[in-house]
Order: sequence, then structure tokens, then C-alpha cells
Amino acid sequence: MLSVVSRLNTRIFLRKIHFYRQHHKIGQKSSQNYCRQNKLSRFLSYTMAQANSNADHKHVNRLIDEKSPYLLQHAHNPVNWYPWGNEAIQLAKKEDKLIFLSIGYSTCHWCHVMEKESFEDEETAKIMNEKFINIKVDREERPEIDKLYMTFILLINGSGGWPLSIFLTPDLSPVTGGTYFPPNDRWGMPGFKTILTKVANKWETSRADLLETGQSVIEAIQKTNSQKKAESDSHDDHHLMSIEDKFYQAINIYKRVYDRELGGTKGSPKFPEVSKLNFLFHAFVQTRDDEVLDIALTTLDKIASGGIHDHVFGGFSRYSVDKKWHVPHFEKMLYDQGQLLQAYSNAYKITRDKKYLEIAHKTFKYLCTDLRHPAGGFYAGEDADSYPTYESKDKIEGAFYAWEYNEIKKLFEENQDKFVKFKEHKPFDIYTYHYDIKKNGNVEPASDPHGHIRGKNILFVKGSINETADKFSTSVNTIEAILNIGNEILNIQRQKRPRPHLDCKIVTAWNGLLLIGLSKIACISDNPLRHEYLNVGKKLIEFVKEYLYDEKKKKLLRVCYAENNESQPTRGAKHIYGFLDDYAFFIKGLIYFYVASLDISYLHFAKELQELQDKYFWDTKNSAYFYSEASQSDVVVRMKEDHDGAEPAGNSVSVQNLTLLSSYFEEQKFKEKAVAICNYYSNVSPMGYALPEMLSSLLLEDIGLHMLVVVGPDNEKTRELIDVASDYYVPGLLCILLLVDRPHEVTRKSVSQFKMVKDLPTAYCCHNKRCTLPITDVKLLHKEFEKYLRITKQSNDVKN
Repeated sequence: MLSVVSRLNTRIFLRKIHFYRQHHKIGQKSSQNYCRQNKLSRFLSYTMAQANSNADHKHVNRLIDEKSPYLLQHAHNPVNWYPWGNEAIQLAKKEDKLIFLSIGYSTCHWCHVMEKESFEDEETAKIMNEKFINIKVDREERPEIDKLYMTFILLINGSGGWPLSIFLTPDLSPVTGGTYFPPNDRWGMPGFKTILTKVANKWETSRADLLETGQSVIEAIQKTNSQKKAESDSHDDHHLMSIEDKFYQAINIYKRVYDRELGGTKGSPKFPEVSKLNFLFHAFVQTRDDEVLDIALTTLDKIASGGIHDHVFGGFSRYSVDKKWHVPHFEKMLYDQGQLLQAYSNAYKITRDKKYLEIAHKTFKYLCTDLRHPAGGFYAGEDADSYPTYESKDKIEGAFYAWEYNEIKKLFEENQDKFVKFKEHKPFDIYTYHYDIKKNGNVEPASDPHGHIRGKNILFVKGSINETADKFSTSVNTIEAILNIGNEILNIQRQKRPRPHLDCKIVTAWNGLLLIGLSKIACISDNPLRHEYLNVGKKLIEFVKEYLYDEKKKKLLRVCYAENNESQPTRGAKHIYGFLDDYAFFIKGLIYFYVASLDISYLHFAKELQELQDKYFWDTKNSAYFYSEASQSDVVVRMKEDHDGAEPAGNSVSVQNLTLLSSYFEEQKFKEKAVAICNYYSNVSPMGYALPEMLSSLLLEDIGLHMLVVVGPDNEKTRELIDVASDYYVPGLLCILLLVDRPHEVTRKSVSQFKMVKDLPTAYCCHNKRCTLPITDVKLLHKEFEKYLRITKQSNDVKN
């Protein structure tokens, strides 16, 4: 029998559905259905989650007043959670208790598991509340806290991940910790209750021992972040290597560690690691080594074929749990989508293979449909877990994406009319063959240890579309048409399922990564969606200016929040100001968007933000940028990242930004900082594997930037000339448009010497202060770029 609260929530739930159907007219013409169906699915999932949680609000803690979706997920735990801040820290000092710090994010599967097993458990919560001051942190809001304590865990345990579970002294020094802990002793791991009791007892009985371990590690972290890398290991000869030697060293490492058959690094799990792929593309352009190109393209091909890629509607999951890219952890993060747009854009420019552009377009459609706020910003990501049905009480990882064989068969039978043209081709057989769909499911038990998707299928392309066409003795066009119809049918059905939770935080850094990807594809002259990419990029920048930039304080914000697509974004009562990544990634996005749009205002905004980044983050004593501002006094160490991971390091991206801005504005101060950063990190070994983004930028500085200058009136002929550059992959290319009727708009004053020839739009290709003769013909300019691609380096021999 339903409780009074449950009955009341059920009535409210049904009333909300009725209201939503009335106002959004769900169930009308199919041509209008997808967006509406998607909105309804999100609305029902959100309302159902509210109903499930509101049915029993036995507990409320201080997280209830926060904006972060992750913190709000824990607002009704029996644990007496505090947000990170002075109140909790002072209470720990007053009561002389250790702090238990739990760091995660709202779309994290294992964060949900630990919450359900431990943080919702009354017995566990009692121990936590009696023995500790408990703090929750959203790593996407406060990445500097996460980076510091993750470094600690990596040093003491050798591995990390989320949820991150750390025990701190009242002065915020870490003493011990880990990641996910099971509730009870199992799998050879101590249970969380056991750990809580032991750590609390040790704090009471042998505090000095506990402090000693943590203090030695934190001192090592402080030392590493307060001196130059080249000084920290002065005995190492790595910093004496030339840039060219480091470059070839990196290439040889990639050849050893990459899986030639399946792509990515050997073994599992597998992450896209886009910074490494972009380095490989750069390396190919410099060396013309086909083996290097093959490594990058094989990886992108296998990612696109795998279950990590959502074949039904686009987008990519964060990583694959197996070596074949088949079964992912299903969360979709914005930072992956933006970086993979960059990678597939680079692949298309190098190969001119349309499949890479099509993958990018499908990702773009997913982003604009499922992750975009109407005002123009993009949400942080979607959860891995969702309710299997609207009646379910527990979420399951992958429930939204997995399919039973008979479910697909029934859908094809119910939609036979859509396959009238292809009836003789056996559409169901083609679809199930191509995506490896099996009666008993296609997921291996090792990839699904908890049995969440047992007996189900994750769409996965084992072969190629040509192989499928050969198998069924038909054309590739026919196969493509059948697959597209099948995906549309599955997508319509999928929208009727409860959707995964959407994290409605809008993160500046990740929107910056997306802006880079949008800009790179918008540059491609034969991109049929070019104007759509430009419009979306323009609105994204406008969104950041309005909601993520404090004009009064001249600071970027880290995040803003929107409860849903209908709500106005807000900054929250406690503004969280930007970190190094927020500046660096967005600045790079602005620079590339200038190249795509040729609107000089974006370049000026990039320069303005770069000067602010220099002001807030530059280490005046040892060079390079700190991750956080000096004003953030609640962090015991100001970190400097020394690796490009799931996201590139802020210093790596800044080297390229500074190099480009130095050339665009002819300002030496930017170049000096770029060189200083490279010197600071010169002893990171091997640089090309740890910091591939930085080595790529360093190489640009070493060989010199290429520059295309086009002089002419603001007309189609002039644009045709400057568009030529967009058809080629030339790392770090400067594109300067000198409009004769608006000469004041140019940032690089020295280009004023370039003139039109015979009153025709005229192009000049320059490198290391040498320029070609004037070029007025588009075909000749294409030949000049092709010549560049041929002469970079002819030999495929790589140094040993």
C-alpha cells in the first residue's frame, strides 16, 4: 500500500505529465517528434527521480543549498555532509577531528555505487558523523582540489579514480585515502566501515605516524610545484636533448605502445587520449611517416566502430572497459566530444575521407540536441546510469544504450513500411549482422562483471560497411540507407526510455574545448554544415561573455548552472572563478574561431583574456602557470600539471596560444612566456608521451609558424583565397585577412606592406620571414599548400 507521501507524489507526477503534454503537444507529427520526445524523456526522468527521492526525505544536510547537481544528489544522505568551505574546516579544527573528503561528479557510475552502498547506509553514516567532519566536492566545480588530492593518492597508491576518498587533517593535509571502497570487507579490499574505524582509531592513538606519511608526500608535491622541472632532476640528461630528438623519441614510443590492430594503447581500459592523436597527426605532417598516420587513423576508426561510439544518435562515452572499444563506461562528457571533433577534423583534412566528417556531423547533432542550452552554452555531460523503466527504483549502468535481440526484431517488424524499398535485402539481418547483435547478447561477462547488461547488445561494428555489402551482395549505399533507418527506429524507441541524468553545469574550460572543435570543422570549405558550426560557435562565445565572464572583476568563471533548458543560467550565490584550463582552452577556442570566422574581435578578446591569465596564474619566480590563483587560500599547494591526460594540461595549451598571439600581435612578451614554459618543463621525460600537446607547440616554435596573408576587398573572391588554407592540415597556421577598405582591423602591423596585384585579391604564403611571390589564382594557391605538404620531410625513416 502506498504511503501518503508516495500517493501525493504520484498525483503530482501525473499532473506534471499532463501539464507537459498539454504545453508541448507530445505525440503529434513524427517530423516534429524527436526534440519533443527527447524533452519529454528528460522531463519524465527528472520528475521520476524527484518523485523517488521526495518519497522519503528522512534526511536533509547542508548540500541542499548548493547548485552542483553532484552535491544535490547527496543532499538527502544520512551523512552530515558539508560543502567545501570555511564552516566545515573551522569545525574540524574546533572538534579536533579528521576531515573525510569525498570527491566525484554527477555522471560517475562508481560514485553512485559508493553512495548507494555506504553514504545511504545508516550504520556507515553514524560512524562518519561521529568520527569525522564530512565534506563533498564536485571535481568539475573545484578541479584544483581534485588535482591536489588525486596527486597524493597516485603517489601513495599508484592508481587513482573517482570517487576519490581522502582523509585530511583540520589544516587540510592529507594522511591517507583511496578511491572506491566496498561497504564491507571483500575482493581482498577492506570495507569502508573498517577503514573509517581504523583511521579514526589511529587519529586518536598514534596520530604522529598518520601525520608523518601524509606530510612527507605533501612536501614532495610542494617541492615539485615550486621549482623548475629541469632543476628537480638535474642529473637527468633529458633536458639536454634537442627538440628534434625529443620529437623522434616520442614517435618511437608511440610505435611501441600503440595497438596496431585495435588502436589506442595496448591492453584495457582504453581512453581516446586525443592529445596523443593530435601529436601523431602533427608528427605525420613533419615526417610523412605513414606508420605514424596509420596509428592515429586506426585508433579513430576503431573508436568510431566501437560501442564507445553511440551508433544510434551520436556522441562518445568516456572510455572502454575492454581492449576492443566495445563496452564503455557509458557517461558522455563534453570534454571528450569537443576533443574528438578536433581529431576527426584533423583526420578529414589529412585524408579527405568523408567518413570522418560524417562522424563529426553526427557528434555535432548529438551535442546540439542533447547537451546544448538554448542560450548557447553546453552542459557538462550525461550519466552512465539510468532507470531501466519508469517503474524502476534502481538505476543500472548502460540501461539507456543496451538492446535485447527480440526488442530490435519487434521494432523492425513494427516498422516494415519504412523498409519497403529494401524489403528483398532483409533489413533486420543486415542491421544485426553489421552491429554484431546476437540473440543472447554480445557483451562478454568480463566486460560486465555486475551483469547489468547480461543478455543484451551494445551496437558494435566488427567489420566495415564494405564487408557488410559484400556479405549481402548489395551496394554500400543500400547498406547505409538500411542502417540509417534502423538507427532512427531505435532512437525513437530509446527516447521513450528514462534518460540518463543530465549534469546541467556549464563549464568554461569544456566549452572552450568544444569551441576549438567547432572552429576546426567550420574552417573546412566543403563542409555543408559550415554555417551551422559558425552560428553555434558564435552563440557559445556570446554565452560565455554573458554568463561566464565577470566584466566588473575582469575574470572568467569556472561554471554556471541551469536546471533545465527552460531555466535561465545562474552563477550561484558563491561564484567559482576560473582556473588555468578555463582561460587556456577558451583562449585557444577564440583564436581558432577567428580563423574560421575572420572576425578580428575574437582575436582581441583572446588577447585580453591571455593578459588576464598572465596576471592571475603566472609564477613570477620559476615561470609557467599555476593551476589556481594565489587568492585561493583554501588549497595547501598551488599545482602545476605535468601531463596531458583526458584533457590537455593548461600549460601545454598555453604554449601554443602564446606562440600564436605573439605572431598575430607582434608582441614579444607572449613569445618569452612560451619559451619560459618550455624551459620549465624541459626535463619532463619523455616529453612527447607525457606532454604531447606541449611538444607539438614547442615544435611549432622551433620550426617557425607558417602564415597566409590575403589582401583584398571584403568579397567572395577574397574569401575563396583565404578558404584554401582551411582545406589543409597545417599545424599552427596564421591566417591574416587584410581588407583594403578596413586596414585598421589587422593586428599584425607589418603585413601592411602586402598589396593587391592588378586590383585582384592576392595571397602570400610566408615562413621564417620569407614569402612567396603574390598569388591571385586559387588553383596556384592550392599547389603552394600541396608543395608545403610534400617538402616537410620526405623520408619515412625515423631516428632510433
